[in-house]
Amino acid sequence: MSTGIISSFLNKEQSFINEAKEYIKKAYKEDDRPWVVGYSGGKDSTVVVQLVFEALDELPKDELHKKVYVISSDTLVETPLIINSINQTLRRIQDEALVRKLPIETHKVKPIMSQSFWVSIIGKGYPSPNQQFRWCTDRLKIDPANQFVKDKVSSFGEVTMVLGVREDESATRGNSIRSHTVDGKTFMKHSTLSNAFVYAPIRHFTLDDVWDYLLNYPSPWGDDNHDLHQLYQDSNSGECPLVIDKSTKESAGSCGNSRFGCWVCTVVNEDKALNGFIQSGHDWMKPLLDFRNWLADIRDVRTMRMKYRRHGQIYYNDVRIEERDGEQFVFIPKKSNRAKQFVPIEQFEQVNKSELNEYLTKNNIDLSQGEIPQILVISEEETLDGETVKKYSQLGLGPYTLEARKEILSRLLTVQKNLKHPDDPHFELIRTEELKEIRKIWFDHGDWEDPLPQLFQDIMGYSLDWEMDDRPLFDKEQISDLELLAEQYKVDMNTIKKLVSIEKDYAGYKVRRGLMDEIGKTLKQDYLHL
Repeated sequence: MSTGIISSFLNKEQSFINEAKEYIKKAYKEDDRPWVVGYSGGKDSTVVVQLVFEALDELPKDELHKKVYVISSDTLVETPLIINSINQTLRRIQDEALVRKLPIETHKVKPIMSQSFWVSIIGKGYPSPNQQFRWCTDRLKIDPANQFVKDKVSSFGEVTMVLGVREDESATRGNSIRSHTVDGKTFMKHSTLSNAFVYAPIRHFTLDDVWDYLLNYPSPWGDDNHDLHQLYQDSNSGECPLVIDKSTKESAGSCGNSRFGCWVCTVVNEDKALNGFIQSGHDWMKPLLDFRNWLADIRDVRTMRMKYRRHGQIYYNDVRIEERDGEQFVFIPKKSNRAKQFVPIEQFEQVNKSELNEYLTKNNIDLSQGEIPQILVISEEETLDGETVKKYSQLGLGPYTLEARKEILSRLLTVQKNLKHPDDPHFELIRTEELKEIRKIWFDHGDWEDPLPQLFQDIMGYSLDWEMDDRPLFDKEQISDLELLAEQYKVDMNTIKKLVSIEKDYAGYKVRRGLMDEIGKTLKQDYLHL
């Protein structure tokens, strides 16, 4: 390539970048709304933060009239190889902004502890996320980011989200951006937050534009963008954008194949990012991949799940009977990682739906446990022709059982104890605050023997500073006596435990508003009134 062609290419590239920065300056000066810039640590968000930083640095100081908040979402289960890097970058941005007297502040947003990934799974028993039940995005990303934006809206009246979204990322993403765009307007109205707007300064950038800029324009705060490029090559994956509302949640897709997503993502069938890192020489991450794969595999194992939902609702999954070689089998359709199954009908207890409650009571079957007989529920349904046909179903699955949650925690703590993070010897997969929250939830769910402190000490070899007022209300003998009484009078033990926990929560309050509602909900649970 001749010198003239190279010079022409560089001039064109420089003109393109200068034009992008001029648009950012114009947008910044257009109104008084503070900006909230989403930063995930990935290539697109890095481009946006760097362009905004440079654009503001080029403006006269008297025109820097409003704050720019750079926020990064820490789900608490971020890929461990890069979370320290993101923290370091946020500090560098902040330090350099102070040196240059730029109105930039960096912040990390996190889910509230009661909604963290591990509290949801190990504490409340949520099944791990999949494409049909992707509960994690709202709790770990959308809600924390939106809360930060709401706080700024309450302070300033209006706010603008600045995001690194591009139309050429995917057809779905392009359509989503265009559907929220008004011709001739710089800002898009946020689809779910009132008084919030969205600005996408690199919406027209191609992938080549992104890397050309990052590899030819040094980071103003001292990061090496070539390292960023290498990480993308190592992980063989994309990035997980900062999702800010439920309308863009689906277009954002799954982040399980992304180096900038969660290391424990079970939404995808295969975690290409973790595999990519391990193949690139980061062998210390293999225990994380093994744990993630195990967690995905156990999701629909019936012996690890309760047979009613968190608030006691019963539901049924239809199955059908098929004949093979003269024998009858129950056909159970494929679901997520679980293959379709043909189970001999002899392995099932066949029970009429109208007699299910009587059957469960007679056989002392606790639906909160994993190990119960295989039950084939039979009901009759009238067709359009007036014929009566039999319909077959299984009890639907609810949260993980308490025993399953203990096993998940045990395995997670074992991985944490043995993990050899090369840059952080004290790296935690689950935090102390989460463990304390889980302990309280287990108690509320009827685990009065309080096993978590001992489980932690047995695996980790030391004890945490557990609150004394969270000690069990009853000792083992008292619990045993209570269980015998419940069996004698045919009262559901789980209901008794829930009622005692409710009373404990409300004890000491002069005005116990809501107490009767909580008791009512407990006594109306579906599984009590089959």
